[in-house]
Amino acid sequence: MISTSPWRGIGAMLVSIATFVACDTFMKLAMADVPPLEVLVFRGAFATSLCLPLLLAMGLGRHIPLALNGWVLLRALSEAMAVICFVIVLARIPIGDLTAIMQTTPLIIVMGAALLWREPIGPLRMGLIGLGFVGALMVAQPGAGAASLVAMLGFPAALFAAGRDLLSRKVPADVPALVAVLTTLVMVMGCAFLANALFGSWVAPAPQQLAQMARAGLFLVSGQLFVFLAYRLAPAAIVAPFSYTAALWAVLSGALVFGDVPNALGFAGMALIVASGVAVVMLGERRVKQFHASEVI
Repeated sequence: MISTSPWRGIGAMLVSIATFVACDTFMKLAMADVPPLEVLVFRGAFATSLCLPLLLAMGLGRHIPLALNGWVLLRALSEAMAVICFVIVLARIPIGDLTAIMQTTPLIIVMGAALLWREPIGPLRMGLIGLGFVGALMVAQPGAGAASLVAMLGFPAALFAAGRDLLSRKVPADVPALVAVLTTLVMVMGCAFLANALFGSWVAPAPQQLAQMARAGLFLVSGQLFVFLAYRLAPAAIVAPFSYTAALWAVLSGALVFGDVPNALGFAGMALIVASGVAVVMLGERRVKQFHASEVI
């Protein structure tokens, strides 16, 4: 049983976001010459080759059968769908723009919690969620060009990512984090392999691309582990706001590595997403505190 701690959860979220952006950066570099789905397969192979020995070295091999738990598999499948949508978009639009669209994930989590857990939303939170989606549209800018049509795939990616995080709460407490991570890695790799075999093509990667995909795999293992722990260690309302640090890291990565700088409308949309998302989760946290205070009285 993992002991919960808000600060540990926040720390885990901050580490996971930084490493996920690093992973995305190396993937986008590799996708300049290798098809996106093939990059996922190689990245998954490298990540699995790191995760499995680590799991065995920690004496968790006996827990591997828990990977067949229904909630673990469903969470992994949701992640696979999110990642496949994500990489298709990542290959074609700036990393900062896509990351900004993905920042709607915490807003979707709030709506999902209302539908699945019957948590009341209220008109104010609904209005803030609506503003967040308007901000995402400002970043995607549909109709502004062919790339905008691809950018719209960022919304299904955010939807599936929200499902992954909501399902993290349903994974039994006796399932070690590394077992859940390994399951996710294998699921994503398998789905990407099948999709590329059916709809894509295979390209022999050069040593430079292999190195980039290996680095992406290393950061992926770290990111998956820490995001899983973040939602295990603290309530979603506390850790979710810190996922917005991804927008800062992604814009920096896009500018420094790829020379991509969002336009004025894109920056305005990013600010609207972050502001509305933080307001939503802070409003939810305030309601929780009020509820506990009323219980004490």
